[in-house]
Amino acid sequence: MELLQPVVRPYAWGSRHGIAELQGRPVPSPGPEAELWMGAHPSAPSGARRGQTTLDAVIAADPVGELGPASVDRFGPRLPFLLKVLSAGQALSIQVHPSRAQAEAGFRAENEQGLAPGDPARNYVDDWPKPELLCALTPFEVLAGLRPAADAARLFGDLGVAPIQPLAAELARGARAAVLATILTWPPADRATLVGDVLAACAGLASADGPYAAACAAAVRVGADHPGDLGVVAMLLMRHAVLEPGQAMFMPAGGLHAYLRGTGIEVLANSDNVVRAGLTGKHVDVPELLKLLDPDVEVPILLPQPVAAGISTYETPAPEFRLYGLDLSAAPVVLPGGGPRILLCTAGVVVLRGPSGEVALRRGESCFVSAADGTVTGTGPARAFLAGTGELS
Repeated sequence: MELLQPVVRPYAWGSRHGIAELQGRPVPSPGPEAELWMGAHPSAPSGARRGQTTLDAVIAADPVGELGPASVDRFGPRLPFLLKVLSAGQALSIQVHPSRAQAEAGFRAENEQGLAPGDPARNYVDDWPKPELLCALTPFEVLAGLRPAADAARLFGDLGVAPIQPLAAELARGARAAVLATILTWPPADRATLVGDVLAACAGLASADGPYAAACAAAVRVGADHPGDLGVVAMLLMRHAVLEPGQAMFMPAGGLHAYLRGTGIEVLANSDNVVRAGLTGKHVDVPELLKLLDPDVEVPILLPQPVAAGISTYETPAPEFRLYGLDLSAAPVVLPGGGPRILLCTAGVVVLRGPSGEVALRRGESCFVSAADGTVTGTGPARAFLAGTGELS
């Protein structure tokens, strides 16, 4: 068992409260803290006490021992998942993630083009897919997939902005992808006017007690952070929701999404591939995003499913990861899963005991449990999240 030193990613959209509060540091933090990475992604591997090194180096030294033969057979000598705390003070970019085949093809193509690994114009920084699951620790506002076409048509109609009324008619015919493409490629000379008129209309609907008030209020707020950005118009095509603590959202390949504000646990395939369409100062590639987009992808909101006393899970089809919630308020719990795992304590103190020793984790601390650690038991009182692999077959 390996006590980890996670890496804070200070992206501009990050909160100055969520991660600092979890780790027991002074609030607000000196600058934005967007993500806390616990894992072995090569761009920001967690520190490991063993040999004063990093988790990716520990795994590289003995992949079969650390990950287990089943994981290595399925995914190669690489930890297949990444665990994060994500804390958004402002909206993240509107984005999609590639499938495995799309990631492999995109990564190969950009390498052949001669793009350097750190080139900001890259869409594909590795050759892995990036399915992900976000579980809310606080109320978490999201944009999750596209609205049903008829619903989007009604919203565009209610806005009453003349240039987008033809788009409402297209939506009524079910042409969601075509409408998204039209918005994201709007003529540059007319973009500022369109965004301004849509935001003015949103302000009116936000003040009314109607079905689109919350989505329009979000657009007004996001528009203040991203003036003139067409993503503010595009986000109205997307399903707006607020996850309550304990609820989760699964994002498969091809699903358009954005996270707006809140703090949550995120587990994903061990990748950092993101293709963006707006609401960001980073690289935007609308043609590539439209190529990856699957407008019919369902973005389900999930509730935890009991597995055993003190253990719940969120069911997804992703083979790279599985997320468990652990309630250690009563009896000790045997950690589920048999391959590599990472545990994050979110309340109280977790004591892990196994054949390799004992580790105590306070709130905000995390630990890597290798396949070689065998049966590990956790005691509290505490609450924790555990990330492991999906079904290995």
